[in-house]
Amino acid sequence: MIFLHIIYHCVGGCHSSCTAAAIHLNMLPMNHTPSKYDLLNIPFFDSLEKTDMGKIIYRGTDEFGNKIYTLGRQFVPHIIIPSIKDMWQVLEQREEDLLIVNTLHCVNFLMRIGGLSSRRLKWIQFGRPIVAHGTILAYKNIVKLVEETKKILN
Repeated sequence: MIFLHIIYHCVGGCHSSCTAAAIHLNMLPMNHTPSKYDLLNIPFFDSLEKTDMGKIIYRGTDEFGNKIYTLGRQFVPHIIIPSIKDMWQVLEQREEDLLIVNTLHCVNFLMRIGGLSSRRLKWIQFGRPIVAHGTILAYKNIVKLVEETKKILN
């Protein structure tokens, strides 16, 4: 059996990509929207620092043995994503064993404002509730993206 490596990526790597990874890993439900409490209890939600940008962070292994990662790639996906694919080839890995999933189209205005406040400005008490609320509003779209990703795996 072949196991895949799935990288969910977005600008900061803290919210949409982490939520997608948590849904993929069954840490959050697919059949209903969780509470803010459930979302905030994901250990890697809204937790990255500036020094974590550009790092591919392992989040867990799904029920089929696929490795799930997140990546904060800032505003340079046109540089970061080809670099990842090139390194994958340098390591002589099969192209079809790597799936890179952009979660940015799931991000809404509240997630942007809350994420900027919490992570970049370090106004965590102000920004985290806003980004959590925005993520709850975007949750169905993130679930849909994870469902589409899981269909590709099958």
